[in-house]
Amino acid sequence: MKIRNLCALATTLPLTMALAACAGPQGESGGDGEATLSFANSYPDNHPHNTCGAEVVRDAVADEGIEIEIFPSSQLGGDVDRFTSVMSGDIDIDLQGASGLAGTFEPIGVMDMAYAFEDADHLFAWFDESEEAQALREEFEQETGAKILDVWYYGDRTFSANKPIRTPEDLAGQRLRFPDSTVHLQNAKALGAEAVAVAFEEIYLALQQGTVDGQENPIAVVSANSYDEVQDYVSLNRHSVGSQLVVVNSDTWEGLSEDQQDALETSVRETREEDRACIEDETEAIVEEWASNGGPEVIEDVDVEAFRGRARDYLLSNLEGRQLELYQDIVEFQPGS
Repeated sequence: MKIRNLCALATTLPLTMALAACAGPQGESGGDGEATLSFANSYPDNHPHNTCGAEVVRDAVADEGIEIEIFPSSQLGGDVDRFTSVMSGDIDIDLQGASGLAGTFEPIGVMDMAYAFEDADHLFAWFDESEEAQALREEFEQETGAKILDVWYYGDRTFSANKPIRTPEDLAGQRLRFPDSTVHLQNAKALGAEAVAVAFEEIYLALQQGTVDGQENPIAVVSANSYDEVQDYVSLNRHSVGSQLVVVNSDTWEGLSEDQQDALETSVRETREEDRACIEDETEAIVEEWASNGGPEVIEDVDVEAFRGRARDYLLSNLEGRQLELYQDIVEFQPGS
């Protein structure tokens, strides 16, 4: 539960981030059973994953002798670097998308694949109840040395563009930005989209200059990054139920008392509904604001079944091995079964 080399890690970061990382004693366990843990993520302070997520967990475990120090906004590095630091024990807890973690443990990327889940309820039920989900968590920990505490909802990934996208045929001739990861680029093929890899921080300029015609992200991301200024339509095809996994270094976990383990795991689990509600409330407020202020037109009459059928046919025909087993399990899973 120690951030053993956090300041050494910080020397590879920009100066302001390095100062934040080394600003005081942290990552230490006291002789009285108290523990100080780092909780890193890539989201700004005001994002629901902090205000309704990490901060809620921090407050909930304080009475059990756990002090959580939150490092938002990629202060401790990008996703790949942070998870490397989780595996080494330099960061205790991190929030990561399945597609990012798939770079280290490929099978888990299935959770971000197109039309795997119907909605957030399906995501949570599968994660909680499926024997395959439990096996995946165990395999992940064995392979990476990091334990998955729970899954939080990120929002539904959907298209924005300068023309409505109601059917797969509407993607013809559209150059859409997808994240440069194996999972997301495979999703583009499954959906029939022409994917263009653009760095996240360059999306706005690419949309503004017409380098790409559109992109795909949850509505909250579209608004937070001002893509709504340079996009005319947001089409609700909801091709991926976005999720974020709360991962903790296994040595950190084993160093906690049983009461502390229970408090941390319980708080992360109970927080996911509040976090989800904040994500959904923010999304609804953004859509209402767009409608009032002449923002992008939200296209609701999307032929989701056409997109879903195409994507699932492609993935069930092209996935192999463990990924295919997991994708089939998710698609066929019925809560309570």
